[in-house]
Amino acid sequence: MIGTGPGDFAIRHGRRDGALANPARGSTGWRWARRLAAGAAVGSVAAVLLGYAGFAARIPLNEPAAVPRTDAIVVVTGGSQRIGDAIGLLGAERGSRLLISGVNEKTGREELAKLNPASRDLLACCVDLDYRARNTIGNAIETRRWVRRHEFRSLLVVTSNYHMPRTLAELGHAMPGLKLVPHPVVTGQMDAAGWWHDWSTVRLLAPEYVKYLAARLRSAVEGDPETSRLSVIIGGRKPVSPKPPGEIGPESERRSQAPASTRGG
Repeated sequence: MIGTGPGDFAIRHGRRDGALANPARGSTGWRWARRLAAGAAVGSVAAVLLGYAGFAARIPLNEPAAVPRTDAIVVVTGGSQRIGDAIGLLGAERGSRLLISGVNEKTGREELAKLNPASRDLLACCVDLDYRARNTIGNAIETRRWVRRHEFRSLLVVTSNYHMPRTLAELGHAMPGLKLVPHPVVTGQMDAAGWWHDWSTVRLLAPEYVKYLAARLRSAVEGDPETSRLSVIIGGRKPVSPKPPGEIGPESERRSQAPASTRGG
């Protein structure tokens, strides 16, 4: 019969003889797509590893021998040696005032004075305690408020050596016009030189590198960190406590309890 051959059947169903003759053409396209996807994945992993290597290699292994004088000093809590070093820098007149950012709500000046008995007078006159910051983003927000209140133009930044890149990224984003001078604190708890073979160091640096990347990416797409939704998503909560500064910390707790004890007497 006319019009009933295989070719006519293929034409009626929208196919050409070439498609029937080369069924492997579609599978070849899929193979190329898989190769491209695999190459992109390998390239991404290589970029992350190279970035981690560069991040770890830039971490200072020693504390600076010479420390320039700045208007003020800020230390981000997270280790007792950080605070001790910052108070020592204040005593050496490397700054006129010190902000300790991220202090635990139960820690007051008296507790800090017991840990640093030779610096009791400095703690009384020239140290401010920030209880509101909850993370590094909050440290930057509260530091900015403090800097603006005192009209400082330069800041000596004290924190652990591995935490310094992220701290500078957050402070620089919050205060782009301020001069920041890093003072990394180096302890024996982490061997920064072993970033590629010491597992305890890798476990500390790898998450810090991820947080550093998140800070840089967030800073590139957001405006003010104080009004950023990304900072809440990344930190899991608001970076700064909603409590007013005068209503947080052991001193404010003692003030609030004083009237009740007076009435009880």
